[in-house]
Amino acid sequence: MDPVAHFLFAVAVIVLVSHVLGALLGRLGQPPIIGEIIGGLLLGPSLFGALWPSGRDWIFPPDLLRNLDLAAQLGLVTFMFLLGCELQLTTVRRQRKVVASVVVGSVGLPLVVGMVIAYAARDLMAASTSHPTAYMFFFGLAISITALPVLARILVDLGLDNSQMGALALACAAIGDGITWGALTVTLGLLTLADANHLLETAGLGLILVLVTVLLVKPALAKIVRTAEERPHSEGRLILSVLVAGALGAAAITQLLGLHPVIGAFLFGTIVPRGSALVERVCRQLQGFTLAVLLPLFFAGVGMRTSVGLLGTSPQNWLLFAVVLVAAVGTKFVGAGAGARLAGLPATDALRLGTLMNCRGVTELVVATIGWQYHLINELGLTILVLIALITTGVTSPVMRLLKTPSDALINTRSITAGPSMSSGRTLPRKEEVAADDQPLRKR
Repeated sequence: MDPVAHFLFAVAVIVLVSHVLGALLGRLGQPPIIGEIIGGLLLGPSLFGALWPSGRDWIFPPDLLRNLDLAAQLGLVTFMFLLGCELQLTTVRRQRKVVASVVVGSVGLPLVVGMVIAYAARDLMAASTSHPTAYMFFFGLAISITALPVLARILVDLGLDNSQMGALALACAAIGDGITWGALTVTLGLLTLADANHLLETAGLGLILVLVTVLLVKPALAKIVRTAEERPHSEGRLILSVLVAGALGAAAITQLLGLHPVIGAFLFGTIVPRGSALVERVCRQLQGFTLAVLLPLFFAGVGMRTSVGLLGTSPQNWLLFAVVLVAAVGTKFVGAGAGARLAGLPATDALRLGTLMNCRGVTELVVATIGWQYHLINELGLTILVLIALITTGVTSPVMRLLKTPSDALINTRSITAGPSMSSGRTLPRKEEVAADDQPLRKR
């Protein structure tokens, strides 16, 4: 078959399977992203490759998979840019004590326990070229993730997006993920640099990149947006071009520094002006194509590398999977819940917050893929992390429905975000719309 036609056919198959399963899972009360992740898994060796190996090899030959990986990287960079756009600090400032306590518990406890498990199972999950310390630290980080965009979508589905609980959960997830990405950046820097001099050089260049982005690029971008909005017929194409070019440029720079390109895209997303109707409209346009076409390619790429069959009939592998699953869920639940209680939240709210913080979703897949790409974990480690992301995300909504009370949706805190909501496809209220009765949750 003609290479271009073959590539387009493969993309069509991936997009169709992902969205059909997403729609089916959506009818069952799950976020569509669950079905899209499952679609990627089913197209890989876990099902399609097991039932019809020759068919899978014809549709997805090695040469085509390399091209799909490049397209998937573009989707991944765009997704992380949009994730950076959703990072907000409004609720963090108002509820500093609660957020700090929950973040420390929900990141710190899984990190420590994950490192212990990684050390004990290093012969099973570590890649042959893995740096031992980096491998353990990475695995701890991987199970401490909370998926901000998927969590936002779940809150919308539950009617909690404008509640105090929803605002608090999003704030904790945003800060926790920011810490995790920062720690992951340091880990990758230590892994890829040969000596201390190179490490210091890259750290210095990275610091310069952050300072230039915050002190120079941010105000320049804000001025460009203001100028565009002042025009009678504001043209969104210029802003779209600036945002995409900025995200891709920042991603390319961090790649050249020896770090992952998603880090640069995420950094650029954090400086995008909030509260701009033009930026929100442009981000929704970019979000639509990213979620509909590019991100399913990433899911398919993960699915091609993930095989549930790796667990096989080995009791040892299944025991490891069970231990990691229990540890991932338990430490996140206990860490977030205990942090909430120590900060003064009632037990029922602590239970809900612990449940919400267990949602790992697509962010976990991104982190797991980075670990595999940098030879920190092998395919068994990747498979375990992918399955944990799927399970923990899938159980979040049902458990929250059991814990939810009718009064939850009536607590109005219209301050979750002033940016475009990547998960719900709508713009959430701005900071100035905060209700007068919006006060931090307190122990009752």
